[in-house]
Amino acid sequence: MFVFGDSLIDPGNNNDLNSLAKANYVPYGVDFNGGVPTGRFCNGKTIIDYLGDLLELPLLPPYTSSSVNSGNIVGGVNYASAAAGILEETGQNLGERFTLSEQVQNFDNTLNQLKGQMNEQELSHYLASSLVVMILGSNDYINNYLQPSFYTTSYFYTPEDYADLLIQRYRRQILVLQSLGTRKFFLGGIGPLGCIPNQLATGLSSPGKCVSFVNDYVGMFNVRLRSLVDQFNRDYKGSIFVYGNTFAALGDIIRNASTYGITVTDRGCCGIGRNQGQITCLPFSSPCTNRSQYIFWDAFHPTAIVNQILASKAYGGTTSDCYPMNVQQMAQI
Repeated sequence: MFVFGDSLIDPGNNNDLNSLAKANYVPYGVDFNGGVPTGRFCNGKTIIDYLGDLLELPLLPPYTSSSVNSGNIVGGVNYASAAAGILEETGQNLGERFTLSEQVQNFDNTLNQLKGQMNEQELSHYLASSLVVMILGSNDYINNYLQPSFYTTSYFYTPEDYADLLIQRYRRQILVLQSLGTRKFFLGGIGPLGCIPNQLATGLSSPGKCVSFVNDYVGMFNVRLRSLVDQFNRDYKGSIFVYGNTFAALGDIIRNASTYGITVTDRGCCGIGRNQGQITCLPFSSPCTNRSQYIFWDAFHPTAIVNQILASKAYGGTTSDCYPMNVQQMAQI
């Protein structure tokens, strides 16, 4: 499994970057790795960690880890970087990050390592049977389009045109990966960003309501991403592209929280009140003790329990969760 994305699935690639987007301090990771922070923006495992468990894969190393440099990469690599987006400039207000194009370049570096470990036929089969997971786009809104004081995109693009721009750039990078030999793609849509504590803290919605225009914006992106999946499946017959409906899956957890044993839907477990849209947990702050009852760990990121639910929907869900098939079905092909 080769993984490209942002802080939702960053396993620690930002730890050594000059970035404000880091999670290598307590209380991050309080329920993972013996409580020693790894750089995951969660109390525990990410969606990728849980998906790896379901696929019986080892824990994927971050691209920047020493094990990757020493060639321990056969189980896959995670290139995800907090604050990264589809556009190059996205997240630059937070400092260094591996942009999507840089993550794709880093994969190419891994490929060169693999070429030293396998012959051409083995590598071709290995890549064709590997799963590529891409979860991007959230920062292109949160740390770009919705921040007019830092970025000019909202002055130049209507929400529809911006979604078109993102898909056009995303398409280009996905096809680079496909041209390098990968054949199985899981493309996660953007979740309901208008419902995260960071957006609720803007006061742009009435109490108990999500910020509807933000959800409308990301909905435009998601509709186009699903259409792109259809187009790719038509045009590239030897490849499989799957759309992960994160928006519906997380929306269902928010709307029907009690059926998942969740009681707190509108604020982070980690000291983030409705009126404090801080970017992340403060170092050494005390998180809530009933973490499995919270949807959000901090102002932006889900708790491990929610990541586990999302991973199980991606792995074994119906076509409303994963279209046109789920990860388990894709893995068997």
